[in-house]
Formats: sequence, C-alpha cells, structure tokens
Amino acid sequence: MADSSHVRDDEERFLHGLIAEEVGKDSFTAVVVTGVQPEHVTFLKQDFHLWTRELAHLYHYYIHGLNGNDMKASYRNSDCVSNIDIQISLLEKFPKIPRMVNLREIDNDMQTLYINTSADTFEFKACTDVDGIVEGVLRYHPFLYDRETYPEDPYSCKEKDDDSIVMNQARGKRPIFECFWNGRLIPYTTVSEFDWCAWPKKTGTVPAECYSRFSGVLFTNDRFQVSTNKLTFMDLELQLKNKETLFTRIVNGQEQRVKIHKEFHQWLKTCHEKWDKQVKFRGFKRTITRTDVTTKKMQSPWATFSSIEWDGRAYKAGQYVKSQKTQPIFFGSVIQFLLYGDHEGDVYATGGQVQVAMEPKALYDDIKTIPISKIDRVITNAAIKKSIDDELAKLPDKLKVTWPEGNPWTQNDVRPAGTPLGPLHVEILNKKGESISRIPSAMQNTTRKALSIELKVVWHSPNGDVETNSHIAAHSAKWAFWFRTMENLNKLGKYTLHLNTILNVNESNATVWAGNQLPNHTLDFSITEGSAERFVVGTVNTLLHVGVPFNIPLELLDEYGHPTHDLKVVLPGLKQDSQTLKISLLPGNPDSLKVKQEDPITVENGTSVSFDVEVHDVAGNVTAHPKLIISCQLQGIPGSSSMVAVDCSNTGAGTLVLKPITFKNIAGDQTVKATFDIPSQKSVAPVQRDLRVVPSTRVSRLEVYSQEDEDSLVDSMVLRDKEKIDWTAGDLLENLHYRLYDERGRVVPLSEEMARRIKVNWAADVSVEELAQGKLPNVPVPTLVKEEHFYQVSYMEELVSVDTSFTIVPRPDEPKHMKATLSESTVRMGEVLSGKICESGESTHSMLVTGVRFNPGLPGIRELNFTWRDFAEHVTIKLTAGVPAQLKLVDGPQEVGIKLRGIQTPFLLQLFDEWGNPSPDQRVVVTLKTSTPALKVSHFTNVKGTWGFYRSFNKKPIHGPAVKLTIIPDPNKPVKLVVEYNTNSVFPAGGTLTVFSVSVVSEEGSTIKNLNPANMSMLLWKGEPSGTSRPPSGVSYGTPRDKVIPDHVGKYTIQFVLCVDKTKGLWSHQYVINVVPNDPVKLGPDLQPPTPVVVNNNVLDSRTLVEDMSLKLMDMYNNSAGLELSGKVVVTIKSSKGSSDKNLPLFEGKVKSLQFSLANGEAQITNLFIMENSPGQDGNEYVLLFRPSVPGYGPKNPLAAFELPFRFYNDVENRKQMSELTKKKDQLKQTVDIYRSLFDTNRQLITELSSRCCISNVLQNWLFGFIGQKTADAEKMKLQTRRVCAMPDPFRGNLDVLGKIGHLALVEDDDVATVISWHLLGDIDCVVTMTTVAARKIYDDTQGKQQVMPLDTVFWRKNSSRPLPHIRNGQDSFRPIGNPVFARDLLIFPENAENCHIVFGNLLGDTILTDDLDSANHYRKGVVQSKVPCPTLLTRQGDRIRSNGKFGGLQNKAPPIERLRGQVFGAPLPKDYHTFIGQIDLLQQYRLAMEKSRQVQEDFDGHMQYLKSPEMVQKEEEMDEQEKQLKDIETKLGTTPVRTPSAIGVKRSLDKAGESSGMVTKRTRRKLLKQDY
Repeated sequence: MADSSHVRDDEERFLHGLIAEEVGKDSFTAVVVTGVQPEHVTFLKQDFHLWTRELAHLYHYYIHGLNGNDMKASYRNSDCVSNIDIQISLLEKFPKIPRMVNLREIDNDMQTLYINTSADTFEFKACTDVDGIVEGVLRYHPFLYDRETYPEDPYSCKEKDDDSIVMNQARGKRPIFECFWNGRLIPYTTVSEFDWCAWPKKTGTVPAECYSRFSGVLFTNDRFQVSTNKLTFMDLELQLKNKETLFTRIVNGQEQRVKIHKEFHQWLKTCHEKWDKQVKFRGFKRTITRTDVTTKKMQSPWATFSSIEWDGRAYKAGQYVKSQKTQPIFFGSVIQFLLYGDHEGDVYATGGQVQVAMEPKALYDDIKTIPISKIDRVITNAAIKKSIDDELAKLPDKLKVTWPEGNPWTQNDVRPAGTPLGPLHVEILNKKGESISRIPSAMQNTTRKALSIELKVVWHSPNGDVETNSHIAAHSAKWAFWFRTMENLNKLGKYTLHLNTILNVNESNATVWAGNQLPNHTLDFSITEGSAERFVVGTVNTLLHVGVPFNIPLELLDEYGHPTHDLKVVLPGLKQDSQTLKISLLPGNPDSLKVKQEDPITVENGTSVSFDVEVHDVAGNVTAHPKLIISCQLQGIPGSSSMVAVDCSNTGAGTLVLKPITFKNIAGDQTVKATFDIPSQKSVAPVQRDLRVVPSTRVSRLEVYSQEDEDSLVDSMVLRDKEKIDWTAGDLLENLHYRLYDERGRVVPLSEEMARRIKVNWAADVSVEELAQGKLPNVPVPTLVKEEHFYQVSYMEELVSVDTSFTIVPRPDEPKHMKATLSESTVRMGEVLSGKICESGESTHSMLVTGVRFNPGLPGIRELNFTWRDFAEHVTIKLTAGVPAQLKLVDGPQEVGIKLRGIQTPFLLQLFDEWGNPSPDQRVVVTLKTSTPALKVSHFTNVKGTWGFYRSFNKKPIHGPAVKLTIIPDPNKPVKLVVEYNTNSVFPAGGTLTVFSVSVVSEEGSTIKNLNPANMSMLLWKGEPSGTSRPPSGVSYGTPRDKVIPDHVGKYTIQFVLCVDKTKGLWSHQYVINVVPNDPVKLGPDLQPPTPVVVNNNVLDSRTLVEDMSLKLMDMYNNSAGLELSGKVVVTIKSSKGSSDKNLPLFEGKVKSLQFSLANGEAQITNLFIMENSPGQDGNEYVLLFRPSVPGYGPKNPLAAFELPFRFYNDVENRKQMSELTKKKDQLKQTVDIYRSLFDTNRQLITELSSRCCISNVLQNWLFGFIGQKTADAEKMKLQTRRVCAMPDPFRGNLDVLGKIGHLALVEDDDVATVISWHLLGDIDCVVTMTTVAARKIYDDTQGKQQVMPLDTVFWRKNSSRPLPHIRNGQDSFRPIGNPVFARDLLIFPENAENCHIVFGNLLGDTILTDDLDSANHYRKGVVQSKVPCPTLLTRQGDRIRSNGKFGGLQNKAPPIERLRGQVFGAPLPKDYHTFIGQIDLLQQYRLAMEKSRQVQEDFDGHMQYLKSPEMVQKEEEMDEQEKQLKDIETKLGTTPVRTPSAIGVKRSLDKAGESSGMVTKRTRRKLLKQDY
C-alpha cells in the first residue's frame, strides 16, 4: 500500500500523488485511463458543463435517492435520500484554474427538469413471468397560459420534426420512458409507449395533445439483463410487452389490481381539467343561467366573455368562425364565449364553449353552442367570408319578366281601355343568374320552402285604391311562373302591377324571408278612353216651336261607356218629334254568391263534401258572366292544399266537390272554414261555411300485447312501437295478441276479412282463424347474442296503412359449449394476428383473445387450443412466411460485361423473410437502381456503374444484392457527327466548295469506318442557322451537286445528316458560309435599260442617249464585283451587226468618244447626247459601246464591254412612230426570251430524267430478293459455332481502356490460337490502357489484383518491315522448312489496330511459328550457324523452343485447348461473311439508287403531264404569236435581230423570279428537279 516505486516512467509521475493518498483509507478504488483520443480530450476540456450534466442525468437516482431531485418538496424523507456524493474535478496545466463540480448541485439535468416541471404523477408496477419487476412513474407537464411546460434538452441540437410542429406536441416523437437498472440510467434503451398509454386512434374525451404532455421513467430489478458496458437492456421492452406481463397501479405506496388503461385515462383527463391552462378568457360580461343545458346542475353558473386567446390567436365577438368535427360543418359569427363556474375578470381554462350565430342568417337564422375546441383554427377569415357569400348568392335576388307573345308594357305606359295585359312569364333569379323555385337550404334532409309569385293589379280610383286582379302562380317545370292574359282593364285612371315573391302559398303568403324582402317587380301604367263605338242622345228641350231650330245633344262613348266626344246636331223643321223603341231585359251583372248548404255541416275525417253554389244579380236572379269561376278555399288544415274551383260562366250555378279532408292523429272534433268567392268579381262578397270534422271509424292504430291467460282482463305486457325487448336467446316469445283502434281510440271489432289484411314479417303462413281472434304467431328469438332482429306487424286496406314494430335483443343463456371464431385463417410469421379471436359459450360468455404470435420456424398449419372450465375448443391456422425482409439473387450472372443493348441472361430473385423462408408476397415491385445517377436503365452513357436490386414493400425498401456490370459502349453505334473544314476559306459565287471532312463518332468515341457514303447527305440553304438541330421549316433546301457554291452572294448555312434508319437521322452542327462575288468579267447595269431613240434636231431631249445610268463590274453570275477596283469607262458608238461603220453619229461636242470615271467597281453615266446635226443614216440602228479600262485587266483577261443599241432618225414624226415600235420590240423580245428559257429548261430536264429512269427498269426485277438471300446467308454464317475468348472483360469500354489482351486479337487457325494463347498465358488477362492514370485507377479498384499495361510507358521500336532472321540482304541464308512466319503476323486486330501492334509487338517480339518441332530445330540451327541470334520458336503442334535453345518438358508443351478454360484468342468470322457483307452493302446502294430512280420516274411522268397541260400548250402558242409579232416589228424597223447580252440578264431575272428564296443549285436546269435527300 502506498508504494509507488514501480512507477518510473516520467509520463506517469502524477501517479505518485494518487498512490500516496491510499494511506489511511479503509477502501478505495482508483481507475487510470490512458490513451484517450485527442478529440476526446478537447471535448472533456471545452464541454465540461455538458458532460457533467449528462453524468448527473446518468446517476440521478444514485445521487438524489428514490424521489429524485424534487426541488418543490418542502421536506425530504431521509429514507429516500441518498448519501452518495460524486465530485468531478478537471485539472489542467498552469495557469488554468482547476474546475470542480458536485453532481448533486447540478439542477439542469433532464431528470431534474422532468421532476420539477410536472404537476402530477401516475405510478404503476409491471411484473413479468421471470420474476422481473419494473416500477414506473408517469409525470404530467401541463400547458400553462401560452406555452408547453414539457422540458426541452437545453444542449440538444435536434431539429423539430414537422409532425411535432403541426400537432403542437410537447414531447414530439421522443419515447416516453427512460430506463434505469438498479438506479443507473441505461442510455441506449428507451420504451416508446405501452398499449394503455399510447396515442389514441380516435378522438376521445381527452384532447389528443394531452398524450404528448407526460414523461416517464422505468426502474428495473436485476432480473433483466444488460450489456457488459451497461448501455443497453437485452430484452426489456420485449418482456414488458409480453401478453403475460401484469400491470398494476400504485397509490400511496399500495398496489391496486385495476384496469390500468381505464385508470390511466381517468388520471390523464383529471390532469387536463385540473392543470392545463390553454384558453385565456377576456372581457368578462356577466354570469347567466343556461336553459338549453339538459343537466339541471350544469345550467348555472356560466360566465360570459367577449373574447378569448387560444393557440396564439385571438377570437372575439362578431368574428366569423368555422366549425370542425360537427354535423354538419357550419359557418357563423361569434356571439359570446361561455365558461362554467363563478369567474370575474380575465381567466385561464382548458376549454369552454362558444355561442355562434349561424351564417348566412338568410339560410339558417339559428344559434349553435359548441365547444371552443371545435373551432377551425386553420381557415382564414377571407375563406370564411367567401363561403358565406357563396351561400348568399343562392338566395332569390330579382325577378325576370318576359312577354311571350311580344306585346310588352313599359313603365308609365298609356293604353286604351280594354287592352289585354299579358300573358306574363316570370322567373326568380339568384345572384348567380340561375333560375330557382325554392328557398335553398344548406341543411341536409331539410324540406326546401317553395316559392310562388303573387300578381296584383291596383286601380288608383278617385275614391281610393281598388284591387282589380289578384292571382298566385305556382312553379311549373316547363314554364316557371305563368300568368294568363288579363282583359278587364277598362276603368280610366292610373294602375300599378305588383309582382311579389311569396312563401307558403297555403299559409301567410309572406314576402319577407330572414328579415330580407323577397324579390318583387312593379309596373305603373294608365288606362284612357278607347275608340268611340256608340252614342247616346242627351236631354232635348220638350217645348219646341215650329220653325225654330233646337239642339239634340249626342255623347259618343267607347266600348265600356266612357265618353269620348260631345257632339250637338241641329235638325231644323222636324215634324216627328218622338219615337218608340222596343228592348229585351236579361239578368244583370253578378251581385251576390249563394251557397245552398247551411251551417252546421258535419263531415267525417278522411271523406269529402260537396256544395251547390249559384251566382245572383242584384234582383236575385241566377246570372251568367264570362270567366265566372267560383273557388273554395279551406282554412285550418295544416300541411295540405285544399283549393277547388268550378266554372259557372255558362250556367251561373255549379257543384263544388272538395278533396277528402284529412287530419293526422285527430283526437277530437276539428273546425274548418270554407270560403267561397269569385276571383274575377271582386265586388261580390265572399261566403263562409263552417265544417265540423269528426274522427272516423277507420283503423288508425295497431297495438301488440302479450297476455298469458286469455281470460285475464289485464295485459301482461304491451309492446310500444319500436321498442327493444331483451329475451333469452333461442327461446320463443309466445302469447302475442294485437288490437286495432279507430281514430276515436275505440277498439275495432275483428273479422276474417280484416284478419287477411294482417301481415307479420317473421312467419309466411299464418292462420286466418287465429288472426281473427287477435292472436299472433310465436316469435323465435335468435340463438346468437350479437344478432338483433326486427319484427313488424302491419294492417293494410285501400286507404289505410298502420303498423307497429319491435326489436328483440337476445340475452345469453346458460353455456352449453365453447366456440372459437377467427377473423382470419392465415397469419405471417413474426406478426400478431391482426383480428381478435372471439371465444363464446352458447351466447352466455364471450372473451377476446389478442396478441397471438407464433414462434419463428417452418411455415405450415398450426393448431390453437382453448379451454374454459370444462369446455375445450381448437382451431387451425395457416402460418405463412413473414414480412419480406431479404432479397436474394437465386440465379443469374454475378459479374457481367454488357453492351448498351441489354442483358440476355435473366436475373432470378427470390424474397425471403428474416428467418430465411421464401415469401410468396406479390404486392411488391422490384426496382433496379444504379450506383451512379449518370447510369440510366433506359439509356447508357460512357460510365461504369453497379446496379442494385431492391424491393419496395410498404414504402420501406428492401435492399437486394448488387451485380457488378461493365457497360461496354457500342463501337458501331453513331452518336455524333464531327465536321472539319478550313474556316479561313473564301467561297466565291459559282466556285467549288472547300473540303468538308465529316467523321462519324461512335459511343466509345472512336470513328466509325465501314459506313455507306450514300447514307450521308449535305444540306444547304440560304439564310441563318435555324437555332435547332434541324433545318428551318418553311425554307426549301437542297443537296449541292459537285460541291458547287451558289451563284448569288449572301450567307448560307450548311448541315450534314447521316441516315441511321428509315425514321432516325443523326444531324451535325450548322455551319455558316459567306458567298462573295467571283472575279469580275464584264460591265453591265443592274437592269437592262430600254432602247434609246434619238432625233437629229436642235431639241436636247430628242438627242438624249442616256440621262442617268449606273454600270457596275460584275462576275459571270451578275453579282456586283470589283468593289476594290477603279479606272474609267470609255463610251463610243459603233454600227450594228451587218452595217457599215461609215457616217457614225457623234457625241455632243463633236467627239467620237467620252470617258467616265470608274470608282469601287461602279461608274455613273449621265447626260449622254448626240451632237446637233450629227452625221448618221436615218432609221439606222447603232450601238453604244461602254468599255471598261481597269489596271490589271488587259488582252489576256479582258473585261467584257456593255453594249446598248439605239435608233437614229432625222424626222421627229418618224422618231415617234419608231420609238413606240422600239418599245414594243423590247417588250416582245424580253417575253420571247423568257418563254425560250422556260422551254429550254424543260427540254434539258426531260433529257436528264429520261436518262436516269433507265436504272429503275434494270434493278426492279431482282434486287430485293437477292438482298434478302444474301442477308440470310450472312446471318446463318454469323450464328455458326466458333472459338471465343470466355474471359470476362469488365473494364473494356471505360475511358482510355482498350481491354484485356485476350479480347484484342483474333486467330484464324485453332492450333495457332492454342500455342500463342498458351505462350502468352501469363499476360492474356492483362488489361491494356492508354494512360497510366487509367491503369492506376483499375489497380486501385481491384486492390492490386488486376494486371495492367499502360501504353504511354511502353517502349516499342517499329519493326514490322524487318524480315525473318534467315533472310539477309533480300537473300535466304539457308533454305528453311516448316513455313516459318512471325507469330504477330498471324493475329487479326478487329479494332485499334495501331495500338494492338504496339501491344503484341512488345509481348511477342520476333517470336516465330513453324509447323513442327523438327522444322523448328532445323530453323534455329540454320539461323545460329549464320551468326544471327534466334528468337523463341513456336510450333503448330504446341512445342516451344526458347531463345536460349531450351525445349522439352511440360513447361515447353502447350496443353489441349480445352485445358485453357476459355483463356484463348477467339476466331474471326469466316471470310465469306465479309464478302457477303460487302455484297449486301453494294446491293443496298443499288436499292437506294432504285428507290431514287422510282422517284425520278414519278417526277418524269409528272413533268411530262405538266408539259402537256393546257397551260403549257397555251404558253407555246403565245410564244409563237409573239415571235411572229417581233419579226413584223423588226421588218418595219428595217433591221435584223441583234443578239445582245440582255438575254443573259433577262434569264437571270427570270431565274430570280422563279427561284425559291432559300434554294441554292448549280445550274438553272436543276432548279425544277426534286432534291434527293
């Protein structure tokens, strides 16, 4: 003890002090830890408070005892307080001060936070079947005012998950329980939850967020095993969740056997109601008593508030809200908030209620009271307002009035008396413009109130308003609301037509709904007197004198007696002063209505009654009148329409038969008023009669009762309608009887006829005799307790149908046997039966067995045995494979190299569960994934990757095996066109294009050699590039022939396309060339000027040859050229062809020639005149010759002059005539030249098409069949069995990788292939790369296991031209035998020949191959004797003689080819195969030529048809006619045709006019050809 002599290392000097402290201690433990990582040392220093806090959490109950660090407790029980102190000291080098902390003093570890923020606890105990005991505590952390009090780890950097934010959870997704073993925290084991405290699946009485407000801790005894490092429990959670584990509650230290789930739920509910303070109530108003609460003790007191604060939002009275989880969902405005209890001022509570006025009020007009928790907190005010407005838009808004017969009345209209009004068509529209007929209702299963339209016409008479018309129209599906024509508007004055929307036609006819006026329409108009139709003689003075004039007043009246005009007629000297008239007297207008039946009138309920009615005039006579309709309206019958009418227009009398008067559930006499009136005669007073409706004797009620003794006067049991009856299962309900009652409640005597109308739903055959006695058949009660049966007794006759029903609920009987019922017949291994096993004992007892899970093993049939008391039952269930957990590759290549066309060998995969059982589950999808995103399954790039297989099951991927694939790019698949040309080239018009070199690049980056040139086309069009990969649409383009540059200057675009197949082409980039003018060859104008005509007189205008003309240097294609050239233009006059050069006209100034300057290739010719009195022959034609003189152009390369003919006359009149003829001649000549050019071009085109059509006739007969035959022969040859190299080459195709040596060469002869492969056996699997970087990558990827050879490090001297060693100076030094040849010359390189020569030249060197061993020894001997070193010799028989002369033994004898196991050079395809391929290629070219010829034939036929068309025939006739006119004019002019260069210009102009804007061709005759592309 205290001896530190053994510590000698300087680095362990600190141990001396530690050892010295051992003196005087009874016991001690000192642990020294060395080798701590530097990053851990840094953590210990810098985060001292963090890791000491975690230690305080880890040893919390060691330090603070059983109750933990409860800082709220007023005292501490000494029995529960620990006496353990743990002190941590951190000593660092000077000058840093040592740090020290006692873990007992730390108050922010998580357990301290959990204990001191909790408001209540729930203690429980769990006992397992292995004597394991776990004590647990749940602590509730309430929501206080505006935040959760569930503690957060202050040093945690975890992000909040989305679910926690959305659900406003305090704990989030953290587990509930931390686990302590003998007082020490086991940090890596937590228990998320138990079934009885898990998150609820359905909404209950406790809000869901309360389940996230409790934390928990579990204390275990030592029965539970932990890992050696005490970081993890071995099987704690599995044992606790075992079905045999028993949970009990601990209250005040006492264990209680209770239902833990129920107790926990009650505790959580109490905590929420007692401790949570979630809602803040503000604006206290008063305390009220609520009568709408059914429970009397809960009616008072209720405090009312104007606003609340909840979940960070404020809600106040008048605010719009939306409900959630209510039936139905509704919107409304807050009236007030309610909180039960005596409160004053602001207060916090867990919840309360809100009183809401449902919106829109026009639809609901109701008040709802709901819990505050049912307010939707997500929806916005704008969304609520929009929903309310959408509901309001469904309400009636306006009336739409139309006049179907086209006679509309406008506002303030004036009409003569008797004018018909109507008919009227009325629609009720809502704000959406939709036609409606009922008040919409947002409540489901609610009858919508019907709307009607009321029409009233009011006459504003001098004595007051009089209602002349009143009608109510109900809605019709065909014509909406319709009012017939009204023809009674015959009284003078102002009128108003009122159209009102009304509710409840049979009741109050209300025009207001929910406080709002329903839509209405008003029309004001006036009625004036009509046209005069009769007159009335007024009063005449009775005292008349003879000879004295007197007045006879006449008053003109309209049809209705309204005066129109007053007229006085004077009749002097009348002798007859009086006249007698005869009249007929008829009944007058309707004055009264008589109903013959007098009060009182008695009618039985459900029957009808009739009334006799008459219409009387003022004298009591029965009178008739048009539209005399008498109606009867019954009042006092709820819910029915009782209006009837009779037409008395012809007779004045009639009989009104009312509908049957029916009162439901009539108990006594009822009085109904019948009102009789004539709607068209408002002056006739209505008549009323009182009807006394008495209950009928018909059957109105059926009653079922049970009577044990038929003689008993008392019923043992009366069954109420829809009553539920508990009865023993399997028993009979006997002694049932029935009675029928009428409407007065009197028993109706039964008869056999009535018994036949009795029906029961539990028996088909019923005895009529027993039914007539009031007996019902016995009712069998179901044998199963779960089944409830509905039973009904009904009585039906013609107008009566009554019934009663009851439901029997079977109750359990004494058990007789036990039965087990499974909800499913199969279960997967490792899973718990998802359904419940119901064990029942003959409807008496039932038990639910859950949590059944089988031990893993082999799938098959399992048997479950159940016993209870003396009963036993067993069921069988099929155990299938478990949830898919593994995906294995059963069959298929493990490592394969493929080209981009796919894998031929299928991959066979199988799903297994975690115990290795094959899974038959088919609800999953196998998906391929690559190891790099650059590698796609549908499209392969030049990237090497690994494909992985995984299977998605329930959105959880099951990762499968990985297969290493090497993607080999296809060297024969074109992917890109590379175009090279001299970008500095100049493109002169009409010249030859520079060389465009087009290379076709394959997927592996190499150039493809064996392509058909006919599949490559070059397109050229005028203009800029299209901006896409293809030529622009709408622009014609062509394939230039003979590489000719277009004739016209400008920018052109060139693009190349390779025809891959019939539907796919590979396009190059688009290249722009600038076509510049060619060398200048002539002088000419842009447009040919007209032929001048001059007169030899003193008028300057008559002597003008050229007033202003621009001449330019041009190339042969009429492009302006020579912009950099300058000089002069000499103008002279010469005679036309065939004329004498004597007596030529002279220019002004009496000169023979004039000069004009030529600058930048252009000369401006102005004011060119002949002199006055110039020599010249009258009527002759002369030519102006414009000859350019430019330095550098002489007799060897002259520039052609421009010639302009003109006419010379001495007479002015003759000059005018000749001038007109000359103009006409010029026009005709230009037209004739155009026609000739057109027909010349057509003739050339016909000649060319005819020559090209001959090819089609030759090829058409045999080409297709021959190609098919050759292709079939080549494919058959390709499929023949031949030698191949079977070594995998996964690296081939990678960047800068050629491949393994065995794959680089082919050998035709089998013996040669065997011996060379054996000779190079150590190198044949070596991978050849272009660079050392690529080689190093392969080396690193294979961890040095793969041989590599980078060519950039290989030294090779080209010696392919060196002869065999026996040849010296072109002569044989001896005569060899055995056909010696260099071995490298027998190798065939299908690809990368140049690099392969380097590889095999380095490996084989000058190795020579001979026929056999004898010839090899003979050859070596001859070479050595010639003083020349001999290389290694191989023989076709497999022998080898080394360069040192050694041979023999197994080391120098090649084994059979079979023993090389595929490590052998492959054999090439037969030579005939390549011959066939070449022939097929030529035939394909022939086929393409034939297709083109066929197209040419179609073009030829079409062109010939075009030449024979009437249009072309007409053009030929026009040309002949114009040529004849031209000859006549030339005869008149006295000249012969002169061929001028104008024809060229005209032809060029024609070419321009008929040429497409983007088409460029070599010659004019090719412009009408279809382009071959």
